[in-house]
Amino acid sequence: MEHPGLRAEFPVLQRLAYLNAGTDGPLPVRAVRAAAAELEREAGEGRTSAHFERRSELSGELRAVYAATLGCDSTDLALTTSTSEGIAQVIGGLELDPGDEIVTSDEEHPGLLGALSAARDLRGVSIKAVPFSEVANAVGPKTRLVACSHVGWMSGSLAPAELAQVEVPVLLDGAQGVGAVPVDVGVLGCDAYAGAGQKWLCGPDGTGMLYVSPGLRERVKVARRGYPNLADPNAGLEARLHEDGRRFDSLSLSAETVACALGATKLLESTGWPAVHERASTLAARLAELLSERGISVAPRGASTLVSFASADPEAERARLAAGGVVLRDIPGRPWLRASVGAWNDEDDLERLIGMLSA
Repeated sequence: MEHPGLRAEFPVLQRLAYLNAGTDGPLPVRAVRAAAAELEREAGEGRTSAHFERRSELSGELRAVYAATLGCDSTDLALTTSTSEGIAQVIGGLELDPGDEIVTSDEEHPGLLGALSAARDLRGVSIKAVPFSEVANAVGPKTRLVACSHVGWMSGSLAPAELAQVEVPVLLDGAQGVGAVPVDVGVLGCDAYAGAGQKWLCGPDGTGMLYVSPGLRERVKVARRGYPNLADPNAGLEARLHEDGRRFDSLSLSAETVACALGATKLLESTGWPAVHERASTLAARLAELLSERGISVAPRGASTLVSFASADPEAERARLAAGGVVLRDIPGRPWLRASVGAWNDEDDLERLIGMLSA
């Protein structure tokens, strides 16, 4: 699919320069139709055994499509409700002991920080926060896990490649990675990767994924057990967890939610992931150039889809831009605005932002 065809799939782009996929991606019309079709089916046919078979079928399709975005086998992937849920599953399930250490960076998202604070407060784990570029070098004798972003949510910086060589498990927060930049968990050398379905994959809220390597899988305990992640749920108290990645599945994902996510991800897949990634990163780099040409300071960034730049009053300026039809976000605690640039955007979106900044 050529770019104009892709852009036409997103109704919001008819009105707005939508540069906020790092929060929630634009929702394509075919995803909305897929969700509506499932709801209409449920309304007309009821929710009997056929409905649950349909939900299972859709989940299997989504698992395969999500796995392809991470370069992993579908058997190693769980369907979750968010990046945060996947992160919490891994950190909580490792059952670390007092005095054990987790290395992270000093610019992580609350979705990761929440799970880290729980490990500290509930299990006595020590949390070592270092500059993002230094996480690999900070691993020491007490380190049991490295947990950090693949793509930093504040600036768009990339995690250091040296993480692939560390000797402890690595958990990557892929909220700003999957769908935005190429991801291959084997090349990254990570043991777990948690991603979002609603951001760069343009799916509905309440969708996500978790990859856990076979080597780490047996070490991560599963406290929350229910029908979806049990291999034989009708075996009562003797029911066993799935042997594969499904053991980490969320306990409830509706058919309409899964269908919506499947429609959105398949749209991007049909465009071609290399083309999606290249166009988005190229447009983001162009925006960084335009900002710099106008004397606006751009935060250090990697080859990602995020562009953060200086603002004297980020909250007020974000609101002013939104009123003018340009949607982005501010970064709490930093004097920055952040633009999230996707393959569905175009040069006009960038110029619209630049024009309003200059006004």
